[in-house]
Amino acid sequence: MSDSPTSRTRSVFSVARSNNTNYLSNIFSTRRSTTFACTLTIFFILSTIFFVFSHLSYSSKSPAFVRYIVQNRSHFSAFFSHIFPPDSSSYANFYPDTKAISTDPVVSDPPLSNATSPQSSPATDGLSVSDSGDMDLDSMVNVSAEMLEELIKCDLFDGNWVEDHDQLPMYRPGSCPFIDESFNCFHNKRPDNGYEKYRWQPKHCKIPRWNGRHMLELSRGKRIVYVGDSLNRNMWESMVCMLRNCVMNQTNVFEASGKVEFKTKGSYSFLFTNYNFSVEFFRSNFLVQEWWMPDGNGSNKETLRIDLMEKESERYEKADVLIFNTGHWWTHSKTSSGKGYYQEGNHVYDEMDGIEAYQRALTTWAKWIDSTVNFTSSLVFFRSYSPSHFRGGQWNSGGQCDNETEPIINEKYININDFFPYLDVLEKVLKGMKAPVFYLNITRMSDFRKDAHPSIFTKPYLTEEERRAPERFQDCTHWCLPGVPDTWNEIVYAQLLRKYYLEQKQKQREKPKQ
Repeated sequence: MSDSPTSRTRSVFSVARSNNTNYLSNIFSTRRSTTFACTLTIFFILSTIFFVFSHLSYSSKSPAFVRYIVQNRSHFSAFFSHIFPPDSSSYANFYPDTKAISTDPVVSDPPLSNATSPQSSPATDGLSVSDSGDMDLDSMVNVSAEMLEELIKCDLFDGNWVEDHDQLPMYRPGSCPFIDESFNCFHNKRPDNGYEKYRWQPKHCKIPRWNGRHMLELSRGKRIVYVGDSLNRNMWESMVCMLRNCVMNQTNVFEASGKVEFKTKGSYSFLFTNYNFSVEFFRSNFLVQEWWMPDGNGSNKETLRIDLMEKESERYEKADVLIFNTGHWWTHSKTSSGKGYYQEGNHVYDEMDGIEAYQRALTTWAKWIDSTVNFTSSLVFFRSYSPSHFRGGQWNSGGQCDNETEPIINEKYININDFFPYLDVLEKVLKGMKAPVFYLNITRMSDFRKDAHPSIFTKPYLTEEERRAPERFQDCTHWCLPGVPDTWNEIVYAQLLRKYYLEQKQKQREKPKQ
């Protein structure tokens, strides 16, 4: 209805002419107004209901929802909000604040309680925040101060494997397309799957349950880099799959250059685009530089420069998390014999003991770490030797591990003496470093797991030659995925929690008393 002066004049004139006409007009006008008001109210109610339910179904952890919670939620007091205060430099370096949460509308971070279903659990069910706007990591991770105090004093590598059919495996077998064919025992039709269902249990503490959603938030805007041989590639692929399993839109996880095969020398980088985060692998069997030296006959001779860090090191020296390994290649015939192979400067040694060369190479690596890596922003791990389980020979002499379906139960059958010279050298080098390197001492714990290698299940279809002599084509060195390397990565996660807890605890002590 118009509200102009002309309209009001006509209305008065109409009243003078006929009260009946005005009476009917008012009735119709009132009904139209009432109908309009009711329609508007119903539309508002339906729109509100649609808005609320669409957000709930979309994801209670979408970036928009998190920002809403940050702005509106009342204070939630929890352990981590005190241990990781807003003014902490380490918090700023590694734990993202809520302003950094992506505005990408694609949901990429649902909670997962296990590998097979996207159902929430207490440990992953949402981001709690304090009224200062900081993420409450305690409610996200479900880790208590007591548990972290136990981790400080506990030897994580002294324990046993226990069956766990509720939480394992951490990603559904066959679901991750980035596992090398030779590690994909499910795809290669291995008939048993018990090896997927064992959890490592330290004797005197508990390892915090893997929380991929939390790990992704910790890693927002960061780089995790694995450097080493094919066993570290095994571990790298495990981490990629563990994290990918916690991303809803998995098309946003891909190898940066489009590579789908990762066995050749070089580097690879998986991007988690909604987190501006990468998990990378640099192939370096020795960590020092492989070299070519003129041999005096007009050709070049392959040597190993045990005094030079490998040439790709500049590309990862500023990574936020670095995980190194080297081991198996030092036991091969050429490196163990050491004849005319090891080089320092322009000098090629006629002969050098393999253990001594290993020690010199590790010392080169350690000096590079001490002088190059910035430990205010980077964390460094070194993973120890991963044991093989060949029986009746070695990898190149008919060794076998097929038909192994259970771990070693009795500790008296665990024997790491074969690896001891290399472990002894590694531990001495690490102890002599200035830098705080985390030692992932997985040798003994992995030696229990004779059941978890690919053995003959390295590809889905065997050739005629392989069918005739399967004992000649067994892999008893690498690990099936899902499998043992998932546990190694779970310990990396626990070490991250432990280290930052200690740092923040120290900062609390150093704060001046009010």
